[in-house]
Amino acid sequence: MTNINIPVERHPLEPFLPKNARLLMLGSFPPPRKRWCMEFFYPNRTNMMWEIFGEVFFGDSQRLVDAEHRTFRRNEIEALLKEKGIAIFDTATAVRRLSGNASDKDLQVVEKTDIAALLARIPLCHDIVCTGQKSFSVLTEDYGVAVPTMGEYNEFGIGGREMRLWRMPSSSRAYPMPLKEKAAYYRRMAEAVLITA
Repeated sequence: MTNINIPVERHPLEPFLPKNARLLMLGSFPPPRKRWCMEFFYPNRTNMMWEIFGEVFFGDSQRLVDAEHRTFRRNEIEALLKEKGIAIFDTATAVRRLSGNASDKDLQVVEKTDIAALLARIPLCHDIVCTGQKSFSVLTEDYGVAVPTMGEYNEFGIGGREMRLWRMPSSSRAYPMPLKEKAAYYRRMAEAVLITA
């Protein structure tokens, strides 16, 4: 169904692609601007992603949170991602918001991200992680890879490169799982994919 009366929204951020990236994190699309607390990925203050990362890499869920200013510590987040070799973007570069909110189920993908082009810029990367059903849709439809069991991966190929697609719990607070339990999934993946020493 085409909703031509709803404006098309283009992705407002450039892909974050450290040259040493071994892991590509793919979300769906950023929330509406009114929900942003910083100019970076997972900008919604209620999203748990950076609390999960704090727990995984520092043993402190608040390490990357700037509670005083109700935002996240963007500089520290970017430094951590570069150190660990983690790239970030989304699976859609243009969408329509059918209900005007941040819910994946209300996003109509108008233009998919060229995943192969992203990977060409990060040659060390052989692992992709998606955290929601919408973000899986591009990979399952375009590359024929099945959605893995939670916390696991399925192997597939893109442009002759062997890849693993990981499934992690959504970082949305709407996803019913405690933070420490979510972090445990991400920790196991990080230990399997990243050079942690």
